[in-house]
Amino acid sequence: MIPTDDRGLLLGDGLFETMLALDGDLPHLTAHLDRMAAGCAVLNLPFDSEEAERLVHEAAPAAGRFAIRLTLTAGSGGRGLDRPAAPVPVLFAKAAPSAPVTTPAALIVATARRNEGSPAARLKSLSYLDNVLARAEAVAAGVDEAVMLNNRGELACAAAANLFWIKAGRLFTPRLDCGVLGGVTRARLLAVHAVEEVAAGIEALETADAIFLTNSLIGVREVSKLGDKDFAPHPLVNTLL
Repeated sequence: MIPTDDRGLLLGDGLFETMLALDGDLPHLTAHLDRMAAGCAVLNLPFDSEEAERLVHEAAPAAGRFAIRLTLTAGSGGRGLDRPAAPVPVLFAKAAPSAPVTTPAALIVATARRNEGSPAARLKSLSYLDNVLARAEAVAAGVDEAVMLNNRGELACAAAANLFWIKAGRLFTPRLDCGVLGGVTRARLLAVHAVEEVAAGIEALETADAIFLTNSLIGVREVSKLGDKDFAPHPLVNTLL
């Protein structure tokens, strides 16, 4: 039970990670824990990686495909913004069934923006309302996802995924300083493929040969439609991971 004075509940003061479990195996657990540890360093919060690993393994069912969410809050605090001198974080993990996604995605461009000047834009923080609003726009439009621009009008990400596109056989993705969360699957792609990290406007997608999304649950998901523009399947996408 989360106490009513928990800072994650009241202020969004905390972090989360969502990772894939397959028959009890967590193939990219270390990368997720490393990202949470790095986020805690930015927020000046203590992080017990051994305890986090134990909780995640306990939460992962032995059979089936599940999303495991690891949540860390800054713990209880008094009224106002200031933390206690020695915060005691709350850490817990929970599993939910996660069916594989096998269909391409249709996208719109959201009106909600990413704040590229905020440190929180590069953290998987509990303050996720901009992404919630962007996804709500997609749902209202009857599509799968929403592309988010930053305050400069540059491409940033999708509401719950990193964004890539292909042009003339070259791979592109927005730079982290465009207000991008450095996804675990994004990092895997950058480690094994020549991907150009750029600052670009929506015209880069409109003139692309293909667009695809990545996150830890969907892996790589090709895009079939952006607004009124249709995209044919691209042979390169299925070779990426």
